[in-house]
Amino acid sequence: MTKKQAIQLFEERKVRTVWDDEQEKWYFSIVDVCGVLTDSPNPRNYWKVLKHRLVKEGNETVTNCNQLKLKAEDGKMRLTDVADTEQLFRIIQSIPSPKAEPFKQWMAQVASQRLDQMQDPELSIDQAIADYKRLGYSDAWINQRIKSIEVRKELTDEWKRTGVKEGLEYASLTDIITREWSGFTTKQPRDSP
Repeated sequence: MTKKQAIQLFEERKVRTVWDDEQEKWYFSIVDVCGVLTDSPNPRNYWKVLKHRLVKEGNETVTNCNQLKLKAEDGKMRLTDVADTEQLFRIIQSIPSPKAEPFKQWMAQVASQRLDQMQDPELSIDQAIADYKRLGYSDAWINQRIKSIEVRKELTDEWKRTGVKEGLEYASLTDIITREWSGFTTKQPRDSP
């Protein structure tokens, strides 16, 4: 199963999401959504109480939610309750908030954009360029980044063709290449000051 994590913005607030290629679904962090809709100082606790209440009411949505590893604020990957679009709509109905309707419209827009990108992959590239610009990167940096993605894809395609296994073997080869051109392993630049 291929999953791609992304941060989506709703009214300048971050919502962690995961696209599952196999299921062709978006999964949304429930805690992030609770934070956006309630402005609660402790959205994790808000979700815990809401989840308990929904279970008591016999709501099956909570029992059908998944947990996926998402990047937490401390940078570590942690299991997080997630819901697909249908499940999340049901949870949102249980949160008394004037932000619920705009949030539903935003979710529909996110899903629509991804479906459009699946039909026309060039839209994904356009979206990446727009996102990098929004984050303040220069045009030269963006062009270099897109070229490096293309080169990496060609390289991993060649690795696949020659029988290199994804995972540890890819990581080892990537580490060797990175060390040759930079003098660092892939983990060192992240850990260095």
